[in-house]
This record gives sequence, C-alpha cells and structure tokens, in this order.
Amino acid sequence: MATLVAGANAALTVENPGLDHVVVGLGWESIPSHGPSAELVPFAVMCDANGVAASNDHLVFFNQLVSADASVTFAGEEDQEQIDVDLSRVPEDIAKIVFFVYVDPDVRGKGTFAAVRNSHIRLSTAENREILRFEIPATNMDSVTALIFGELYRHRTEWKFRALGQGYTTGLAGVAKDFGISL
Repeated sequence: MATLVAGANAALTVENPGLDHVVVGLGWESIPSHGPSAELVPFAVMCDANGVAASNDHLVFFNQLVSADASVTFAGEEDQEQIDVDLSRVPEDIAKIVFFVYVDPDVRGKGTFAAVRNSHIRLSTAENREILRFEIPATNMDSVTALIFGELYRHRTEWKFRALGQGYTTGLAGVAKDFGISL
C-alpha cells in the first residue's frame, strides 16, 4: 500500500495489472461540540477532457447514487462513505473523476471544516485490499466549506490517482463553478 502526499500521483492500473474496479473510501472525524456540527456531503464528478462535468447525469451524490452509465456508484459506509468505480465501464469520453466533500448549509446552518480532523481518501480493490491512502494534511480549515480529496484520471490507456486536499471557501457553489456543474 502506498501513502501519498498532496500533489502526488500513483499509477493504479500499471502497478496493479488487471485492476478494473476500485472502491474509493472517503473518511474523516469531527470534534464533538455542544452546538450543531457541519453536515458533510460527499460528491463525485465525472469530467470530460476539458476538466468539467460531462453533464449533470455524470454526478454522483445523495440525490443521484449512481452515474447514468452505472460505472460510479455509492456503495457503503466502511469509511464515512464509499464509492465504487468500475474502471472498465467508465465511458471513454470521461478523462477524470473528482472526489470532494462539501458542507451542506441547508441541514445545520453555515459551517466549515474547522472541526474536521483525520480526513483521508483511500483506494482499495473490490476485495478490500488497500492500494493507496492519502491523509489530508491538518491545516487551518476555519473558512473551508468544500474540500477536493483527490481524483482518478486517465493517462493514455491507464488510470492514475492524484492526491489533492484542495480547499474552497466558496462551498459547493465554488466547486460547481470550477467543474461546470448546474445547481
């Protein structure tokens, strides 16, 4: 198993011949408080070669648990959330799949990642053999309202993973603008 740092890339299918399915685990811990804690919502965006969502049918989140082509689907909660990606079924026009979590202001009011600790993204096989893990560095998250954990992306005919840990102060709206998502 590889442990990555922010900005690092890992060659998934080259280093794991025959790999055609991964489980993406998103996890975090929240510091308990006496007031309401932020409601964190995981999200996956299937992007075209221009780096934007191929369409709103290429989003996977709580209201759309499976992508239109059924290659990306919410699967379980062994971490906080798990998303299955059938790499062999991802359409050729999809260049990358971005995984992020945002604070939903409609559930418990405006919140941030300030009380979130030990965030990670990990990739494992369908048999739960962990391939890689990225522990998101503990930095000041007082104004962060959305966080890109990482992305799966195509490099020629192979799949790779990039560890990101990129925070947004503009929440889902900021991520939606960057990835061309219609809200």
